[in-house]
Amino acid sequence: MLKDILATIGSRYLIAFLNLALIFINAKALGLEGMGLIGLIWASINIIVMVNGIFGGSTIVYFINKYPIRMILPIVYTWVFAGTGIGCGAMHLLKLLPDGYLADIYLITMLYSFVIANSRFLLGKNHIKGFNLTNMLQGGAPFFILLYFYYVAGRKEVSTYIDGLYLTNTIALLASLLILVPYVVKKGAGPNLPPQKKWPSLLKEMFVYGLWGSADNIAETCTARFNYFLVQRFAGLGSVGLIDAGTKISESVWNISRSIAYIEYNRIAGTGDRTEQTNITLRLFKLAFLAITFVMFCILLVPERIYTGYLFSEEFKGIRKVIAALSFGIIASGCHTILSHYFIGSGRIKYSAAASCAGLLTLLTAGYWLIPRYGVTGSVVSTSIAFTAMLLFSLTVFIKQTGRSLRHFLPGRADWEYIRACILTRKSVH
Repeated sequence: MLKDILATIGSRYLIAFLNLALIFINAKALGLEGMGLIGLIWASINIIVMVNGIFGGSTIVYFINKYPIRMILPIVYTWVFAGTGIGCGAMHLLKLLPDGYLADIYLITMLYSFVIANSRFLLGKNHIKGFNLTNMLQGGAPFFILLYFYYVAGRKEVSTYIDGLYLTNTIALLASLLILVPYVVKKGAGPNLPPQKKWPSLLKEMFVYGLWGSADNIAETCTARFNYFLVQRFAGLGSVGLIDAGTKISESVWNISRSIAYIEYNRIAGTGDRTEQTNITLRLFKLAFLAITFVMFCILLVPERIYTGYLFSEEFKGIRKVIAALSFGIIASGCHTILSHYFIGSGRIKYSAAASCAGLLTLLTAGYWLIPRYGVTGSVVSTSIAFTAMLLFSLTVFIKQTGRSLRHFLPGRADWEYIRACILTRKSVH
């Protein structure tokens, strides 16, 4: 199990590194406004993918060991078509999609969602190598393909980036299908379906299970990305490009909290002892806070000239201010992730969803007032305020439910000694 966890975390970090490198390549090849446009495209795709997550994501992992894959897969695949249409249609009516990219966003979102669904089927079947390979192809291959398109084929255009998304997601889809097909065609694979279980009943069961998780993910994704659409309306694509570059550099820190949360979720879900769940959460909260704060501090030490002279270009002047304004929100969101996985792992996902909704409402309120007046600065400050609101909400609920106080979140001598012991004995933190 430990080997699988380390392999999964390692693949996540490799993908994160390639994506970070791709940001710099895109900036050089496409410029500030090009970065702004692909930032809007990705924001749109991410939001619609969350809609598809009602019958996908963790819902697949949960149900795959309860019912035959042949019954679950058609429901998930059908919803990808329907959910993508609903999401694209709603965003088109709200005039949020970039002009001229409706068809591309619909098709890429479908490909992307099919790949995610297949990877979750593989995870549910405990095919960790297939799961990691699919994620690597989908998340890491764009770096190599776009590097070829930009600098060998000489195609430095946003349309080239779109072509790269089509190609990489198609490759990942075909590879995941090759691995998944044996599980689908094999007779007798998976649990036997209870004779009284009918399609409508299973559909309802999956929908109810996935609804809260999707509401949480949609609200959290909108909190992180909806400011892109507000900034585009008030300040233009160039400002979106500046925010997107600064945001993605800052958000690279989240790989720490997400990796810690992955371990936390497994440990909390594996025990019904509330005291143990609380102790696990507090210990990992402190670890995440210290690690994220340290890395964020190191990023803030990078001078502006490194970004404008080497990593990006002079068009991205002001990116360090974006990162600085986002920094406290990035730390707050990373800490909220730990508390969020406590709620999810202990079966109280509605509190995580409520925290995400509180963040989204805060973003809309703060953004409506700050962005028209202060542009880029107003946008990133609004995002940081929203992330902080999420953390404050989840902290309040956690403290109320567990009876702990704020002093329990402060690192103490016992925590340092425990971390030291873990390092010396290579013991897993729990």
